[in-house]
Amino acid sequence: MSSLNQRPTSWYRDSIAVDLGPCPPLAGEVRADVCVIGGGVTGCSAALHLAERGYRVVLLEAEEIGHGASGRSGGQILPGLGTDIATVAQALGLERAREVWEMSREAVRLTADLVERHAIPCDLAWGYLHAAVKPRHVDELKAFRDRLARDYGYQALTWLEGDALREHVVTDAYPGALLESEGGHLHPLNYTLGLARAARQAGATLHAGSPVVEVRPGRPAVVATARGRVTADFVVMGTNAFQGGLVPQLEGRVMRAANYIIATEPLSAERAARVLPRNDALSDANFVLDYYRLSADRRLIYGGEVSYTGREPRGLQARMDAKIASLFPILRGVGIDYRWGGEVAITLNRAPDFGRVEGNLYYAQGYSGHGMALAGLAGKLMSDAIAGQSERFDVFAAMPHRRFPGGERLRTPLLVLATTFYKLRDRL
Repeated sequence: MSSLNQRPTSWYRDSIAVDLGPCPPLAGEVRADVCVIGGGVTGCSAALHLAERGYRVVLLEAEEIGHGASGRSGGQILPGLGTDIATVAQALGLERAREVWEMSREAVRLTADLVERHAIPCDLAWGYLHAAVKPRHVDELKAFRDRLARDYGYQALTWLEGDALREHVVTDAYPGALLESEGGHLHPLNYTLGLARAARQAGATLHAGSPVVEVRPGRPAVVATARGRVTADFVVMGTNAFQGGLVPQLEGRVMRAANYIIATEPLSAERAARVLPRNDALSDANFVLDYYRLSADRRLIYGGEVSYTGREPRGLQARMDAKIASLFPILRGVGIDYRWGGEVAITLNRAPDFGRVEGNLYYAQGYSGHGMALAGLAGKLMSDAIAGQSERFDVFAAMPHRRFPGGERLRTPLLVLATTFYKLRDRL
């Protein structure tokens, strides 16, 4: 697998089904009601919902639309956050946590609605497995199911083991799993491009190849690129892992983490049925988890591993290949057609970080690997807040966040050390 700096081509890039058309770089002076920075799910959803409200929207993307995690991820769509909902309950109380949980479910429904309403060809499918790797995971997952049913009224989790589990995933690796009927998966890049296309059709202007070099707060705010400038009443930051120091108040609130994915050659229908016969997505219960699903052309899309240094972990390729062969002996020796990586943004408590800076700059970041559905809702909530309906955005914004300790030099080494502890725990 190539290093992240070389940006290897993903299978998603080679299976684009949305014709977005040209998004020329920004040039010259532009006036807008809202300037959206970032062409991922957060930014494209914000641009779409704002444009549908009648706002003049200009979206700036440094690379191509969907270049970051939104176009590179595993494509899982499911309720919840990157942390246990108990983290929210501890910080905000049970009633607020219930609101957050219900909004995370709404994020999944919103995803499905946007796909249908805008005819986005992204292969949306339903069914998700949370798999136990060892006996202690069995107890933890059952307790999680029971707590969600008791405290949050959530009934979409069903415990599977033995033959019932093998009807969904054909492996002996898992002692059991929770089947989540409200979860699913999709082609993340086509979904992101579909949101961008819908935003443009609603009236938003999209500029790719337009890295922002300065955000100047004020009323109005000014957002500058090397070749142009947008003056806007509001700014939406949808940059996530690529904030790059544009807003000093956001520095240190997220860390970038690289994740890696491979795609096999297309499997025969018979072979695919001996892996994931019901086309579910799956993630395991380890802290540094692995996840996988089938693509529409029956490739196994398998992701996992993590790096906080921007460098590929040693022995990554052999390790990921061995994991597939161990889980599914029928795939031993299967061809690997694609290998790629990308960065996500994590927060210290793994809960998403929403908020405002100086009153008219809104941001949503730090989905911690759980953003494909939630980022779409974040864009909608920021649109609502700009339009004067901020109550639901403020529920998320009330979540307290701390900066990663250690300053610029020590943040990454400290995070690597902490993650090493959890990796060792995963092996016990």
